[in-house]
Amino acid sequence: MTTLATFHDLKDASVFITGGGAGIGASLTEGFITQGARVAFVQRSDASGFCDEMEAKHGVRPLFIPCDITDIPALKAALAQAAEAHGAVTVLVNNAANDKRHSTEEVTEDFWDRSQAINLKAYFFVCQAVVGGMRAAGGGSIINFSSISYMMGNAGYPSYTTANAGITGMTRSLAREFGPDRIRVNALAPGWVLTDKQKDLWATPEALAAHMERQCLKEHLEPRDIVDAVLFMASGASRMMTGQAVVVDGGVVTTG
Repeated sequence: MTTLATFHDLKDASVFITGGGAGIGASLTEGFITQGARVAFVQRSDASGFCDEMEAKHGVRPLFIPCDITDIPALKAALAQAAEAHGAVTVLVNNAANDKRHSTEEVTEDFWDRSQAINLKAYFFVCQAVVGGMRAAGGGSIINFSSISYMMGNAGYPSYTTANAGITGMTRSLAREFGPDRIRVNALAPGWVLTDKQKDLWATPEALAAHMERQCLKEHLEPRDIVDAVLFMASGASRMMTGQAVVVDGGVVTTG
């Protein structure tokens, strides 16, 4: 993959990504590898083939740790394994999510709890787990993936939009709490990024055309469009930026 910028301070940085072997997460893993970072990622599904691809392409193999992020002890153990392999994690990217469509009336307590466990709870507890190492290292950057879906007031996945609104609120509180330790916490809200999953499940010609009407920039987003924004937020180029929600959506929503 090709990125538009090189952030030299990311070389040898210890990076931990949730859901880093598919979709946007895979592009993030590759993006950090091209910067010379040491990347570990967790994913529930097997990502060995992706790791083989990265090793063949870049001569570097990311550390894949199989993990269901709703298993908080396992998630914390994975973070500890990454730190042992690469040094204290100084860049955390909370990317894993599940935007399964659903209506309010069909939601059960079990579905709600599972959705929040994936889309919000895991984010909090991996943030909690990474802080000590970042503090000892003299600082770090946490990037929490949110979504413009809740900003648009979209229907069709109310548990998911609730979690994403929560991510933004959590990000602002953690930025305030961890700022004295030089730990920055920001959120990134992508628009409709056309991953293979989105193309397979929901990207009908009609839906794509309607969404394009909302965008200022008349090109569909692809995973690589998110990578440079995350690299910037991870690097010292954004050293005085924290508590923010950055939108990369082609101009659908506005902030401020």
